[in-house]
Amino acid sequence: MPTETRHILLMDGPDSTGLIHRVTGVLAHYNLNIIRNAEYVSPDRQFFMRTEFEGSYDSAVLSDNLKQTLPPGINLRINPKKKKNIIVFVTKEHHCLAELLIRYAFNELDADILAVVSNYNTLQPLVSKFGIPFHYVTHEHKTREEHEEAITRTLSIYEPEYIVLAKYMRVLTPSFVKQFPNRIVNIHHSFLPAFMGASPYRQAYDRGVKIIGATAHFVNNDLDEGPIIAQNIKEVDHRHTAADMATEGKDVEKIVLSQALKLVFNDRVFIHQNRTIIL
Repeated sequence: MPTETRHILLMDGPDSTGLIHRVTGVLAHYNLNIIRNAEYVSPDRQFFMRTEFEGSYDSAVLSDNLKQTLPPGINLRINPKKKKNIIVFVTKEHHCLAELLIRYAFNELDADILAVVSNYNTLQPLVSKFGIPFHYVTHEHKTREEHEEAITRTLSIYEPEYIVLAKYMRVLTPSFVKQFPNRIVNIHHSFLPAFMGASPYRQAYDRGVKIIGATAHFVNNDLDEGPIIAQNIKEVDHRHTAADMATEGKDVEKIVLSQALKLVFNDRVFIHQNRTIIL
């Protein structure tokens, strides 16, 4: 059935001569208009390309023609340019969640928040102001596996495309992460792993750090070591108390998370080994 809307073609695989020409030739054959195009070849000769185009076409025919034109080993996918469906996980801290809720309310998130899931009910009053379902799934008197099974049952209602950990302070098990490969985005203070455990801003203050920041990354089975999507920093000095640093850090965290999600939701992020390629 013909499809007429704006779409994003994502392609990656071994580099070879003429890849861009082959793709653009097929798109031109079907009278599809390229809005923007970006490509990159990594040092190990892997090719990455993101092509945004518009026009009317038969998706099955176009995909088959592209696959026949391209050499073996090329990964190809075509996504409609649309908002992503997401679930947000939180614990007790409100700053990242509040930022996402405001952006969602003003149509600046490039996503639809289907629900918020938390192991505490602390943030339910905030979420209710935006008319979004809130699911309180307690972890008390449950093993980690039992808690995640309860969360999974909740997620099955919505079938989200992505999960956003907006300061969700529980480590996910490998079996849970496996259900959403490269589809869980986390935010944390950039002191890790230098300042691990409780009170990172107190530790940073005690060490007299000169910068604070935040890192947004995909979640994998290595704690806080998944592919990095976005980072930013803010300078501090001896006049900043630990409380000052925590306040400044929260501001950086919520902005970095929003920036990372914008990249992900607009299909601009490729993952190669444990690094991201952003086009």
